[in-house]
Amino acid sequence: MKPAIILGSSSPYRKALLERLGIPFTTQSPDIDETPQSHESISDYVLRMSQEKAKTIFNNCKIPNALIITSDQSATLSSTKSNKEATHDQIIGKPHTIENAQKQLESFSSNKVVFYTSVSITCTRTHETKSKVTQYSVHFKKLSSEEISRYISIEKPLDCAGSFKCEGLGVRLFDKMEGEDPTSLEGLPLIAICDLLCHFGADPLTYKTVNSL
Repeated sequence: MKPAIILGSSSPYRKALLERLGIPFTTQSPDIDETPQSHESISDYVLRMSQEKAKTIFNNCKIPNALIITSDQSATLSSTKSNKEATHDQIIGKPHTIENAQKQLESFSSNKVVFYTSVSITCTRTHETKSKVTQYSVHFKKLSSEEISRYISIEKPLDCAGSFKCEGLGVRLFDKMEGEDPTSLEGLPLIAICDLLCHFGADPLTYKTVNSL
């Protein structure tokens, strides 16, 4: 019997992404402390967040054979002066206000922003957890204040880290993108998820009945 799939997220964006795989799943919203630790790198932070989300849901899960999928994402302006990875005090979060969104996008103009997206899958049967962190870079065009203001008024990306929606009009702001998995930029790295599901014997290809041609 195939394991039940639980998406540990209340995000409608992550829910829509996982639905692309065509596998049945339920959702649960983990409640954790998301305070970064001192001197914690962004990749370590997002990895710890996805693992703590999975642990929280696992501790309350009554399903003996389930796979819990959790994810977290943060971003930072890429430094041209240092090869060191940014720490938590340089994390780009959700703007929440129009003013903050305007400031974020103005700082991105002609710059590169690096997104770190983690995914963890925990098996309730074996208690095993597997995780991966994916990087994805966005190079922004030179943007005028008027372009930024108009974009924000159209898409209202106030609940999106980085103040844009790459699945929508946000691509108008980009010069180019670089990375292994474009879905990681949207908040849920589906290539990594497929790999981890296969590790646990839950290949998405086997969740559907195939009709004869």
